[in-house]
Amino acid sequence: MKSVNIKLSTIEDVKKFVNAVTLYNGDADLSSGRYVVDAKSIMGIFSLDLSSPIKLTVESDNADELLNNIKAFIVE
Repeated sequence: MKSVNIKLSTIEDVKKFVNAVTLYNGDADLSSGRYVVDAKSIMGIFSLDLSSPIKLTVESDNADELLNNIKAFIVE
């Protein structure tokens, strides 16, 4: 399991992020505060507070491949 913080600033960012995560076969969740949603759900993502970075948790052996594909959204 790997976790990183991501920032989705625009609607276009959300679309690109979901498209990248949808190609990934493993489980990916986004959490903001006490809310957790499926990272492959556009509606779920829009229910989160996107004004600050949100936590992405990826559960799979090939998580590095997904993280490499979404590196533009990862913040420290």
